[in-house]
Amino acid sequence: MAEYKAPLRDMQFVLNEVLSLEEHYQNLPGCEEATPDMVSAILEEGAKFAERVLSPLNQVGDQQGCQFNDGQVKTPEGFREAYEAFVEGGWPSLAHHPEWGGQGLPESLGIVLNEMVGSANWAWSMYPGLSHGAMNTLEAHGTTEQKQTYLTKLVSGEWTGTMCLTEAHCGTDLGMLRTKAEPREDGSYSITGTKIFISAGEHDLADNIVHIVLARLPGAPEGTKGISLFIVPKFLPDADGNVGERNGVSCGSIEHKMGIHGNATCVMNFDAAQGFLIGPPNRGLNCMFVFMNTARIGTALQGLAHTEWGFQNSLTYARDRLQMRALSGPKAPEKSADPIIVHPAVRNMLLTQKAFAEGGRALIYFAAQQVDRAKLAATDEEKQEAEDLLSLLTPIAKAFLTEIGVECASHGLQVFGGHGYIAEWGMEQNLRDARISTIYEGTTQVQALDLLGRKVLMTQGELLKRFTKKIHKFCQTHEGNAKMDPYIKPLAKLNKEWGDLTLQIGMKAMKDREEVGAAAVEYLMYSGYITLAWLWARQAEVALAKLEAGTTEADFYEAKLKTANFYFARILPRTRSLSELVLAGADNLMSLDSEHFSF
Repeated sequence: MAEYKAPLRDMQFVLNEVLSLEEHYQNLPGCEEATPDMVSAILEEGAKFAERVLSPLNQVGDQQGCQFNDGQVKTPEGFREAYEAFVEGGWPSLAHHPEWGGQGLPESLGIVLNEMVGSANWAWSMYPGLSHGAMNTLEAHGTTEQKQTYLTKLVSGEWTGTMCLTEAHCGTDLGMLRTKAEPREDGSYSITGTKIFISAGEHDLADNIVHIVLARLPGAPEGTKGISLFIVPKFLPDADGNVGERNGVSCGSIEHKMGIHGNATCVMNFDAAQGFLIGPPNRGLNCMFVFMNTARIGTALQGLAHTEWGFQNSLTYARDRLQMRALSGPKAPEKSADPIIVHPAVRNMLLTQKAFAEGGRALIYFAAQQVDRAKLAATDEEKQEAEDLLSLLTPIAKAFLTEIGVECASHGLQVFGGHGYIAEWGMEQNLRDARISTIYEGTTQVQALDLLGRKVLMTQGELLKRFTKKIHKFCQTHEGNAKMDPYIKPLAKLNKEWGDLTLQIGMKAMKDREEVGAAAVEYLMYSGYITLAWLWARQAEVALAKLEAGTTEADFYEAKLKTANFYFARILPRTRSLSELVLAGADNLMSLDSEHFSF
């Protein structure tokens, strides 16, 4: 039976020892109560919920799926009861403002909780997960009345939320959307149109679903500049703010998908549904960015979730499964064969998963701290600094961690051999569930264009320079430290090359803008490997200091160093081929006329 165990020791290592959690919270106004003891207690309780309630439902959700009947969706057995327990435990309100019923704890703490929930059962986690983005959007752009009516119910978990963007004829290109919003005499709007691929668009977990919908007003400008944002509830609130009459919103069908069967992916029909404008007219995408950035960090978390889950289960299997003898001689002579963990090829797959899980965790937690700072830092200058850093890191985290999440889910299956390919062990489910993460909330290719085109080249490299300067200063602090040389020397070299490579792409793009698209994906992956190298060097720095000072956890810190060594020796060299691909040029991609493609 596949299981999940929250990696609390590693989570605490990253939070407390690498990212200085206590200092971080003490520097944020209003977060002083988030002490290490409180955080530890919250994580321990969250781990119990993830392990005991959600993990046993993971395969149940995959096997049963969601049932659609006459516009209604029934979630898998146990999902509703799990959601009720989630709400009763106060988990939805963790990182939201007390004014709207929240507990006022930092956003980063909510993201850490989401890691455990998502790793235990990604399909289930999407039901409350989509609500989080809706809450952030309402908190940032909603009126006081809208917040009192909708935000309080979302924060409590009584209601859930969605984001309704995609239409059948337009995916990422939202400027093509056709959903209409016609003004009503009472100041609200009639929303008419169809949205597809709406996760958690219909279900039986909560009393109401609050849809955040993009639509176009009459006479609005063409393209993305003419899109507005609306609240469209499944049930209209009555005078007391409770569930009232049914709105003109219905689920037309649910998709038959490759994975995440336990979550309903819906076709949503809006038939003159009553909606309420959020923010200014024609500024819907600007308001939606709050939602999208939250969603993209959440999807980066999915990459980590499938990596961690696959690693845990394939490690357990590799310790028990007997196959062949080690090339250097029997390691378990009393048994008929050696456990497969002794074989270098298996260790390579396991260490790859471990290095990406622990490195990816550090990246997401670091990004989460920037979310805190962008929202709560004491000065506008600090907030802007965090916002800029987050702007650069979000496409890297989303695309890089989901791509390696799929890779690691595949490694996990491979460790099981033929047993991984059958449903019994859950490894093929993990791979199927992981695959969508590189697609939704902006595909890897779209994130790559965002990173290289918008975040790097359109800022004349300014956002990148600020980050590479941070890495440069870290490397400078360890000059002359022989024990850190294995990490600092390759990191410093690549950090410089990152800037040089960017300059070369920029020069080529001045002559041919297709060079940006041709280089973007490899550039993003290259950026991801360097970013993780910096975070692994920071983990090695802490581990060395702990071992030198003397510790009762020597095995833990030794494992950190050896995993860091593996990353720098066997993972980071991938940048060599990527740097060549970045500069390979657009001509070899674009010279073949489209009509000459054949099969």
